[in-house]
Amino acid sequence: MSKRKPHNMRARLERTSRALVSANHAAVVNIDPSGQQVLINRSNLKQICIRQIVDAVCDIPHSWTIYLSVLCRNEFGERYHKSIEVVPQGSYRAEHLTDVIEATYTDLRSTANPNHLVASGWIAIPTDTTLDEAEAAKIFAMVGAWNQQKAA
Repeated sequence: MSKRKPHNMRARLERTSRALVSANHAAVVNIDPSGQQVLINRSNLKQICIRQIVDAVCDIPHSWTIYLSVLCRNEFGERYHKSIEVVPQGSYRAEHLTDVIEATYTDLRSTANPNHLVASGWIAIPTDTTLDEAEAAKIFAMVGAWNQQKAA
């Protein structure tokens, strides 16, 4: 007869937290130069203010998908953006993503025309999914990325 595994509270908490994040379609959105950072629901584009979901995103390691984008407007007023999607290997807590984000973020910003640059930002999703340009554009528009003054 096989022996049952002992109760593991940490593993149980991690499973519950991942299920909560997945069910709420959570994503962290950061916009520069304003420095605005919000946790949103990707499916209905509303801000998430529930403390348990915020803790689940920040305190538990996840497999992340990070969508970085530079938002620009040319001299005719037409909007365009340059984007890249990064998927770090392994599970990371939110605080350990800064190295991956900053290295890719600075490279992407350097490729944009400084005269056209309006804002830049990233969307970090704590699941293994891909984000297409149309979804990312909706998310950036929802948080007001296009309504900022031009970056210096």
